Amino acid sequence: MEITMYHYLFIGLLLFLIGLLGSVLVKNVIKVLISIEIMLLGVNINFITFAAFCDNIRFDGYIISLFYVGIGAVELAVALYLFYLMYQKKESDNIEKFSDL
Repeated sequence: MEITMYHYLFIGLLLFLIGLLGSVLVKNVIKVLISIEIMLLGVNINFITFAAFCDNIRFDGYIISLFYVGIGAVELAVALYLFYLMYQKKESDNIEKFSDL
C-alpha cells in the first residue's frame, strides 16, 4: 500500500481534532496548553504535506511551518507566564476558578 498525500492530511486532521477536543473538554490549564500545541502540530503537518506534494519550486510550506513553530513557542511561553501569575493569585489550576478575567 502506497502512502499518499491524503494519509498525511488525515493524520493532521486527526491531531487537530484531538487538540480541539482536549482544549474544549479539559479543565486543567496545562492540559489545555498542551492541547493547543497538538492543534498547532496538526496544522504544521498539513503545511509540510502541501509543501512536499504540491510545491516543487518554492518552499513556502516549510517556511510557514518554521514560523508556526516559532509562534507556538512564543505562545506557550506567554501562556505559561500568565498561568504562573494566575496560579499565584488563586492557587489552583482549574479553569473554572479563573472566570473573573
